[in-house]
Amino acid sequence: MALIYSLHEYRLKPGVDPAQFEAAVLAAQRRGEPRLPGLLEFRLLKGVKGARRGAYAALWVYASRQAWEKLWGSPDHPLPPADYPQAWLEWERRVLAPFLEEEPERLTFTAYQALSSAQWAECSPTAGERRR
Repeated sequence: MALIYSLHEYRLKPGVDPAQFEAAVLAAQRRGEPRLPGLLEFRLLKGVKGARRGAYAALWVYASRQAWEKLWGSPDHPLPPADYPQAWLEWERRVLAPFLEEEPERLTFTAYQALSSAQWAECSPTAGERRR
């Protein structure tokens, strides 16, 4: 099954100390939060170059599309926020909301499905070199 990568873009409220935001997220991660079925990994990212230099994002990695849809609904039939897992709602309320400019439910995100290894090998810039 293909992994799902969900990239969430964060914009901090004016006046928020980025170090406090990072510390709050790190503390939650150390506690193992949020605990969601099918969530394999969570990473807090900070832009180093490009349009979002200095801005934050989060990368959420799910075991499969099925696991992701069980939590959030399908792309055509997303769950309403009231039906989100309690652990997620708590994460948003305690960890994100105090720091973010927008409500956590309104932030910009995109969910991506990983291409299979075979598909990637065909697209890879070094694919031709491996065949030689």
